[in-house]
Amino acid sequence: MPAEETPAAPDTYEGGLRRVARVVLLDPDDRILLLHGHEPDDPADDWWFTPGGGVEGDETHAEAARRELREETGITDVELGPVLWRRRCSFPFAGRRWDQDEWYYLARTARTAAEAVGPGLTELERRSVAGARWWTCQELTRAHETVYPTRLAELLRTLLDEGPPAGPVTLDTEIV
Repeated sequence: MPAEETPAAPDTYEGGLRRVARVVLLDPDDRILLLHGHEPDDPADDWWFTPGGGVEGDETHAEAARRELREETGITDVELGPVLWRRRCSFPFAGRRWDQDEWYYLARTARTAAEAVGPGLTELERRSVAGARWWTCQELTRAHETVYPTRLAELLRTLLDEGPPAGPVTLDTEIV
């Protein structure tokens, strides 16, 4: 079956605390890749976020980070680094509440082309991901768009100035 005809993966989240792996993907110019998402039935209700998603079965967070990056962007040639941050969050999306424990991994790539809609998106993701964009730290700082986590510009600046933390930093819980 050609890639464009591949059926969408099912959306398996059923509530409870969802274990999530996210990727802070930086290119050679220290730009970060963010996905542009929106409510499935309201493209005007939009935001930017790091690639990533739920840990499946017995896979590790690192395995989930690599899989999600491949599924959402088509990018596979990455150097996966340490966990930078951990965050608990709760937000409404697609008619239900999502409660997540997120681990943010640092990753580097030389590739700067990302697929607008990756090859392994779930049906819900296909209806709610509008594309991807590389952002400089300065662009993030000046942005008027909604970005998650909400302190991403500040966190990225610290990462670029000081390097990865000695251990994962616990971010404030975000409830939307």
